[in-house]
Amino acid sequence: MGIAIKIENLCKEYNLGVIGHGTIYRDLQSWWANILGKEDPNSLLSNSSLNLSNKNILALNNINLTINKGEVLGIIGHNGAGKSTLLKILSKVTAPTSGIMKYKGRIASLLEVGTGFHTELTGRENIYLNGAINGLTKKEISLRLNDIISFSGVGKFIDTPVKRYSSGMHVRLGFAVAAHLDPDILVVDEVLAVGDAEFQKKAINKMKSVSDESGRTVLFVSHNMESIKKLCTKCILMKGGEIKNIGLPDEIISEYISKISSDICPQRVWEGISSTNKPKNVFPGMELIQMKS
Repeated sequence: MGIAIKIENLCKEYNLGVIGHGTIYRDLQSWWANILGKEDPNSLLSNSSLNLSNKNILALNNINLTINKGEVLGIIGHNGAGKSTLLKILSKVTAPTSGIMKYKGRIASLLEVGTGFHTELTGRENIYLNGAINGLTKKEISLRLNDIISFSGVGKFIDTPVKRYSSGMHVRLGFAVAAHLDPDILVVDEVLAVGDAEFQKKAINKMKSVSDESGRTVLFVSHNMESIKKLCTKCILMKGGEIKNIGLPDEIISEYISKISSDICPQRVWEGISSTNKPKNVFPGMELIQMKS
């Protein structure tokens, strides 16, 4: 089958608040270390003993992952778990702080509503623009144009500037372009939640056909567990910038949901109070109960 994506010791660190470390001394330290090609002494990655917890955060912490060609990988977890950051690094929107990410083939990504669209251009012009960015010639885009417009369902407005599109229309056109560029790797973030139920179903079926029929790799971030179950062949659970578990979708989703349930509703044992030590009931007709943690 072959490996489509291989990630080794991947980390992404962000500075919280304003740019800089707060003092000229630390800024100069980081600048000089960068000039010399050394590790940043003010980074959590190089010096975990520093008290930087209020200024620095590891959005991704030592991620190791191998994705085979033709796999559909679902990525789930709480908001802020690092899911979108992982996809942004894969899509070259941002660079990792350390580590290696290797992939084979062309990537098409849909990370947020309106990704890659110029608001002043029409839908048709944006299709050609996105295709050119992804390395297709004008002739290749023209061959796919009718399929893209038909799939998106915005044919009536295709020659209207996209700044007049609703968020749902943005998603429809953006997904149609990404899915029809014949990418080797398709990356989709939680944008499909904006679309209506009919389009979500069509998009899920399209991603499934891209994987099953063409053998292409799909990475899919979603909070819709039913979509993950229907589409994905493998699933990872992320928390705090780390991969907590990886396995079959049903198993990982069950673990995720049970964890949420235990956090929201901690287990309680309720027992009736015996008649010997039962206090006076101030509400006649109602049974008093006692809670034990």
